[in-house]
Amino acid sequence: MSQQSFDYATEAFEFIGRLDGLPSAETVIEEMARSFTLFGFENFIITGLPSPQERFDQVVLLKKWPKAWFEIYSKQDYVRVDPVIRLCRNTVQPFEWSEAPFDRETEPRAAEVMDRATDFRMKDGFCLPIHGINGYEACLSMSGVDLDLSSRTKPALHLMAMYAFERARQLLNPLPYRGAELLTPRERETLMWAAAGKSAADTGEILGITERTVTAHIVSSCQKLGAANKTQAVARAMQYKLIRI
Repeated sequence: MSQQSFDYATEAFEFIGRLDGLPSAETVIEEMARSFTLFGFENFIITGLPSPQERFDQVVLLKKWPKAWFEIYSKQDYVRVDPVIRLCRNTVQPFEWSEAPFDRETEPRAAEVMDRATDFRMKDGFCLPIHGINGYEACLSMSGVDLDLSSRTKPALHLMAMYAFERARQLLNPLPYRGAELLTPRERETLMWAAAGKSAADTGEILGITERTVTAHIVSSCQKLGAANKTQAVARAMQYKLIRI
């Protein structure tokens, strides 16, 4: 592992440690602003994906957006035509804004929202879809002008974003969690190695079990933690102090 990639991984885990000690959603915003700057991000938002009956401003959890852009986006109801939001509803994988498809000729409003965002230094972005097992949909979307997005930085950023969402959710709606103690020692081990960036094949070799068994433990952990994917399971396991790195 190169020194640079090691530094990104270290920053991700230090970021998680700092979030654990924060007392409010406002301080989470401040910490996110400081840490995401390392990747070139200037603005971000954590929001639910509104139903047809909901307004965009009703489902926003946390944001660091230019005030004028938030007002324009809300007034124009851009959430209904935003290609980034549309892709969020249809994938569980993080993606760059440039990967959200739209047709400029047949979808002029989609082109409009992407073009107008650039006026507020929101040229490029990275989005983390959130899908809860009870049907809840949300996303954490980040943007800037000169972003550091590569195969080296994305895994760290993915974990940081997921943990930030989980921490914000916990602070805004502090419901007790039941069932975390149901994780078996082997499930905790597989999540720990996943947090360290190991694949199922790598983890199987380390633990002396098959790749298929590792995958089964990860799937079981996701079900018990109410997580939609491995990264969310890792974030929740770390939040509940079930694993440590």
